[in-house]
Amino acid sequence: MILLWTGGYLAQKTYRCKMTLERKIAKTFAMDDATWRRHANPWSVVLRNTALPLLVLAAWSRFWLGWYALVPVVLSLLWIWYNPRIFPAPASYDAWASKAVLGERIWMNRDVVPVPLHHRSVPNILSVISAAGLLFVLFGLLVFGIWPAILGMVLIYCGKLWFLDRMVWLWEDTQAFSPQAKAAPP
Repeated sequence: MILLWTGGYLAQKTYRCKMTLERKIAKTFAMDDATWRRHANPWSVVLRNTALPLLVLAAWSRFWLGWYALVPVVLSLLWIWYNPRIFPAPASYDAWASKAVLGERIWMNRDVVPVPLHHRSVPNILSVISAAGLLFVLFGLLVFGIWPAILGMVLIYCGKLWFLDRMVWLWEDTQAFSPQAKAAPP
């Protein structure tokens, strides 16, 4: 089921169409409506920011642990999967982090329901910045270079947090057109 913005109201419909990359990732992580609501808890969003440093440290630990480094890598991946499920759905969706998650849901479904024109390009540019950061992180991990890894993490966080801020703006813009939808997040 997909949350859709349809000219004045939000509706849930099932579509068969080419998925966005974000929806493919959400599907891989088994993100259903209940999980998205739980992930909208601000604690989930804030603690999600621990995932990248944990994963980088886990991968870096191969220097000390050899093949046993797979244990912290697997634990980091489990944390990434489990994080959106830990906390209950928030009592209110008025927090910045909650709006960011709700905006991500709208962005994720942009192939089904177009987003406003002024929201179409910047999120893609910010995703490219984060992807460039990932290349630096991977290079730093490959050669055990601390500065490329740190630079990459900074680029990833700058891109992602700015992206989340854009998702808040997207959510608020859609709510401006549909006040009744505000009472019923996904």
